[in-house]
Amino acid sequence: MAEATRVAVTDAAAELLARLRRRHGDLMFHQSGGCCDGSSPMCYPAGDFLTGDADVHLGDLTVADTSGADGTATFTVPVWMSRAQFTYWSHTHLTIDVVPGRGAGFSVEAPEGVRFLIRSRLFTDAEAEALRG
Repeated sequence: MAEATRVAVTDAAAELLARLRRRHGDLMFHQSGGCCDGSSPMCYPAGDFLTGDADVHLGDLTVADTSGADGTATFTVPVWMSRAQFTYWSHTHLTIDVVPGRGAGFSVEAPEGVRFLIRSRLFTDAEAEALRG
């Protein structure tokens, strides 16, 4: 079995992340437990949202940017979640996707007319065991 991960990204979201990185530099996600837009994954320039003991690092998204003259370059986008929220979501795999619509004003994709969202599924027994390992 391939290595179990907690987070993934769709091709559409990865394409948007590559474009946003060219504009804003390195990026990060934070998933809070708030209501409304507060429950959406928020994308920030790296370091603009300070994480600490109240947050869990879920993993890093590996994203390809094919816009360069030298071919494809990859970069990573760390994904964080509030520890309180992680208590409820620890048994799920999260995939960051993008859909049309206006998201939260603090997330860097807001002016693009799209918003990031989380799609989730329960871990398989094998994935859950690998993550406990």
